[in-house]
Amino acid sequence: MSSTTVNEAPQKVSLSRVLGPGHVWALGVGIVLVGEYTGWNFAADKGGTLAAMIICWVIGLLYTSVAMIDSEVTSTVAAAGGQYAQAKHIVGPLMAFNVALYLVFAYTMLEVSNAILVADTIKSYAGEDFTYWYHSGIEAAVIVVLAALNYRGVLMTLNVNFVITAIAFIAIIILFFSVQPWSQGAILKLGDMVTPENALPYGWLGVIAGFHWGIWYYLGIEGTTQAAEEVRSPARSLPYGTMAGMITLLVGASITWYVCASLMPWQYLGSTVYPLLDAGRLTENKTLEYMMFIATVLSALASANGCINDAARAWFSLGRDRYLPSWFSAVHPKYRTPYRSIIFLVPIAIAFAFISDINQAITFSILSGVLHYTFMAINIMMFRKKWPLGSIRRGYTHPFHPLPAIVLFILCVVTYFAIFLGYGAQLTAMVVFYIIMSLWFHFYRYQYVKRGDQFTMPWPKPQGY
Repeated sequence: MSSTTVNEAPQKVSLSRVLGPGHVWALGVGIVLVGEYTGWNFAADKGGTLAAMIICWVIGLLYTSVAMIDSEVTSTVAAAGGQYAQAKHIVGPLMAFNVALYLVFAYTMLEVSNAILVADTIKSYAGEDFTYWYHSGIEAAVIVVLAALNYRGVLMTLNVNFVITAIAFIAIIILFFSVQPWSQGAILKLGDMVTPENALPYGWLGVIAGFHWGIWYYLGIEGTTQAAEEVRSPARSLPYGTMAGMITLLVGASITWYVCASLMPWQYLGSTVYPLLDAGRLTENKTLEYMMFIATVLSALASANGCINDAARAWFSLGRDRYLPSWFSAVHPKYRTPYRSIIFLVPIAIAFAFISDINQAITFSILSGVLHYTFMAINIMMFRKKWPLGSIRRGYTHPFHPLPAIVLFILCVVTYFAIFLGYGAQLTAMVVFYIIMSLWFHFYRYQYVKRGDQFTMPWPKPQGY
């Protein structure tokens, strides 16, 4: 054997840059679209049907701000981990560690919610013969099968997500035109369902209380940033894919509200787990009913699939920077995926699916998401202050700064209050959990971090340093 061969350094295996704007759209919309099939409607229980519409657009403004901020910072810090990588370079290691935890728990609990939803939806048709073991078996199967798909490669994963997300979205469009929206009174009866007497049954406090569930309209669109290291052109793919995703979701959410609010009284709309499936049933058209049943399952599968992708990338990034054991940073030599991180999170998701109900899982995901959005408002302000326009190359520059950051922060504060009204104990418990994890990282884990290796962007020193 030659000395050249003996001394040759092993080639480092990295993630593959194989994704385009369509895959970014499939990742973002795929994670979120399930929120139009279930979850958003619980806002009607808090404030009435009109409140659910107001919340749809106000929370849409929150997420438009999220998308704008993400598009700028992630196209500049194009690394796996998304907002974690941003926090690491802009704020500091402790914030980065917390942001990564927010991401992992938000996506993992959203994945759990989706697995429960698939099992619950099938159970609603299977009847009394559907035992606990059948239900648990479907939850486990959803998580394991989708994890195996993610294991085999990100291109395959997001190609599948593109197809099933498109089918689920087209189903909403077909339902919309099938109920003759241009002819109120034929099938839709919005005037009978939303009257001056019941429009806002609990006043404006009910609108604020509904912010909690309004997050479900769009929760997860920020997951597009997790693909930053695997897109061919971050400066093009991330802004286009993310903003196209937000437009898709705003259209879908508005259509969903209009159809459901025109078919169901607010008391029922606020309690059902399957608003779009029930809308299909209420048309008394079996074809539409079965279409919405299939689309509900597909939307949950697309969301769970994207969540596994995103949670694994955040966990992988923590391992790569030694914030967690570097064992998690392994990339599969053939499939080029963070396979150990994918496998590690599977039993955690299954355990939560077995012990949680869907409301608990959704709330856990929402709380982690809102903590993360609060960071984003602070992050973009620090980013623009430390590296003003012109000081570094940006892939995309979002307009209207600092207005999106201010709007985002204010709406996050309102959402905290809304969550406190309904889930104060859970909010307190989660904050305590994140404080404990911060102390663990600061006093124990950070000693293993190679401090000079964690910062990878070739930027000049920040302004004022």
